[in-house]
Amino acid sequence: MAYDDFQQFLARLEREGELHRIHHPLNPRLEITEVADRVMKSPNGGKALLIEKPVDSTIPVAINTFGSRRRMSLALGVEDLEDIAREIERLLQPEVPQGWIAKIQMLPKLGRLAAMAPRRVSTGICQEVVHTGEDVDLGRLPILTCWPQDGGPFITLPLVFTHDPATGKRNVGMYRMQVYDRNTTGMHWQLHKVGAEHYRKSEEAQSPISVAVALGGDPVLTYAATAPLPPGIDEIAFAGFLRGKPVELVPCKTVDLQVPASAEIVLEGTVNPFERRPEGPFGDHTGYYTPVEPYPVFHITAITHRKNPVYPTTIVGRPPMEDAWLGKATERIFLPIIRMVIPELVDLNLPVEACFHNLALVSIRKRYPGHAFKVMHALWGLGQLMFTKMIFVFDADVNVQDLGECLWRGTNNLDPERDVLITRGPVDVLDHSSPLEGFGSKIGFDCTRKLPGEGYTRVWPDVITMDPDTRRRIDDLWPRLGLG
Repeated sequence: MAYDDFQQFLARLEREGELHRIHHPLNPRLEITEVADRVMKSPNGGKALLIEKPVDSTIPVAINTFGSRRRMSLALGVEDLEDIAREIERLLQPEVPQGWIAKIQMLPKLGRLAAMAPRRVSTGICQEVVHTGEDVDLGRLPILTCWPQDGGPFITLPLVFTHDPATGKRNVGMYRMQVYDRNTTGMHWQLHKVGAEHYRKSEEAQSPISVAVALGGDPVLTYAATAPLPPGIDEIAFAGFLRGKPVELVPCKTVDLQVPASAEIVLEGTVNPFERRPEGPFGDHTGYYTPVEPYPVFHITAITHRKNPVYPTTIVGRPPMEDAWLGKATERIFLPIIRMVIPELVDLNLPVEACFHNLALVSIRKRYPGHAFKVMHALWGLGQLMFTKMIFVFDADVNVQDLGECLWRGTNNLDPERDVLITRGPVDVLDHSSPLEGFGSKIGFDCTRKLPGEGYTRVWPDVITMDPDTRRRIDDLWPRLGLG
């Protein structure tokens, strides 16, 4: 299902028993983080929280709305994340329909694709209230100061809209924003992000770049802003595909951009070329603080919002946190797309504990010597998978979602001298271990069964398993053995 707006999603969570209202006042400085962190680390991610009376603001705060597999699935309008993966797999099937019956069967698929394109509208609830000029004041919003050493309050769940100055192509990304004063923030455009590329082009043209920041709307929009989409795929069109109907966009009041008409809050403004301010520290998703560094500055010309908005936010820090399920959604949804490039790939696990980009566990249908190393290089060449610090490759029969099985198989199957590959390339700019920012080393481990062509001349042993007849006999006997 598609949600009309963020508050409709919150109402759905409440009906499903997935939302807890907090009536007691909580301070956006540290207190909301401490409560939310405890909830996020509870079994199954706890519940979504609606803080009805944040200190010094009349706007309620919603947090942990994506913080479980169930809530992430509800956010995307499906029973389970795998439903979307199966739908993408069907759409990617290359078969050309033969005959009129097959062509008719293709019509629903084509109709789903046609729903991707966004639709422009003249008005939206996101502009029921408009603040411009001296009336612009970020202090009205309950923006969180998340951790004790943070450089200030940070907007942590923004949908940042920019257009490529050369081509006009839209990008929607999620980049944290440190609040400096009533109408300026930082814009954390990391080196490898599309928003940073748009900004570099604006600097080459020596011209300010227009920016709009949306908070809320259909939760599909928030997910789409985090998704590692291939070049040329519009995040808003992708959101339309996921929700099964077009996203409605409304023109901004002070900049030449369009934003979701259903957003709770919108910030409009510009980023000037060659202007930087110190940004940070910030308690990041790695579980460590990122240091103070110079980043571009966002000058806000308008704040618009619905009459009674809710402020959507999140916190990041030592995993597991809410962002775990945004990452897991990407892992499952994009697996069919990765298989288009790496068809031998069976499954992929980016463990939450390793902050996703630090470690990948993959299983493959191994066919030839060195196949595991080929897969490593292929993964490092795919979009944001280039940031993966460690890749472990297993055979097809290994369940890479089971960390215990991976440890058992890997430590038994691996010879360090023969089966380890170390290389260099781009790394996440948040990786504090790399000797240089954004550039460092990666390692791959071949945990597969070894072939003679890989220099293995011994007999590879079988895994210990009980014979099927004995298992069946004991299955029949089990109820009479009193063992539960």
